[in-house]
Amino acid sequence: MLKVLQLIPTLDRSGAEKQMVLLSKGLPRDRFQVEAAVLTRSGPLEADLKAAGVPVTSIGKRFKVDPSALRRLTRFIKKGGFDVVQTWLFAANAYGRVAAKRAGTPVIVANEMAVDLWKGRVERAVDRRLATVSDRLVGNSVAVVDFYRNLGVPDDQLEMIHSGIEIDDGPEPAADREGVRAELGFPTDAPVVLFAGRLAPQKRVGDLLKALDLVQIVQPNMRAVIVGDGPQRAELERIARAYDLTERLRFLGHRDDVPRLMAAADIVVLPSEYEGLPNVLMEAMSLSKPVVATAAPGTTELVIDGQTGVLVPIGHAPTLAREIRDLIRDPARARALGEAGRVRVATEFRADAMISRFAELYERLAAEKKQ
Repeated sequence: MLKVLQLIPTLDRSGAEKQMVLLSKGLPRDRFQVEAAVLTRSGPLEADLKAAGVPVTSIGKRFKVDPSALRRLTRFIKKGGFDVVQTWLFAANAYGRVAAKRAGTPVIVANEMAVDLWKGRVERAVDRRLATVSDRLVGNSVAVVDFYRNLGVPDDQLEMIHSGIEIDDGPEPAADREGVRAELGFPTDAPVVLFAGRLAPQKRVGDLLKALDLVQIVQPNMRAVIVGDGPQRAELERIARAYDLTERLRFLGHRDDVPRLMAAADIVVLPSEYEGLPNVLMEAMSLSKPVVATAAPGTTELVIDGQTGVLVPIGHAPTLAREIRDLIRDPARARALGEAGRVRVATEFRADAMISRFAELYERLAAEKKQ
């Protein structure tokens, strides 16, 4: 049996965190003993791990450069005697790989979840240097693997494992359409457009607001919901007021009931500049929701334009607006796209396939180290 540690910066309800929790819960207990650690702080997903019997330890990193946190993490990993340490996202990848190497961990795996165009010279240099420390760098899409290959990570250290999603093969639960609309102060028959994600530059939510401004002119019964928070929230709320979207748009901040809100929506939109393999779209497609998304790296591996959703050029609000309007006006097409999307994620992006791939990777690398 292999003892595995999953290390991530926080346990907020975001894409990488959800994937880490899915993996930690799903690894076969007759082959793996699993623990989790948060580098900075915990979050709402800790309850899911503890319910599955996965212990969670907080390292308590307080500063961007925090040598004491690195020392605590190294001691924790060494004392834990882990066979495999897997790290997620930049901060945990940086601290975790160094600490695991110092602790003498046999197998070190780093996970990257996006085509990280935000990374500057320093971050890219760190990634290149630490690639020599880890046994594998796993990308959750071909686009992510290609990004790190172009950064200089050797092919023999790269692996692609798609993100996964839990799919209930039974009938879909009834959506609380009227209840959600009443809660939000929307008419019961209003078509609702939903965005869920971090309100940060990567997501280009300003483009969505421009599109909604155009849609409200030709489709005045449209309503929209923005779920999530982030550094751009105040500016986006100001822009929404300037576009006179106040009556038609709700900023909801962080919510624990995103699946309920999504199930009640008519269209899910993701206007990002770059992604990895976006969780929010997998969740929407699993609920048979039609999606309108930008043709961003990573997203194009999930959404087949015109078949399982609609892809539009990055940064082109008029096209985004037109596709939203057209789906509102053609419910039959929207329904067909949503149903095809559900079939796609149910066959190509299941959580059990992702878990199986990681389990095989751990055991293969561990066996190689013993040779």
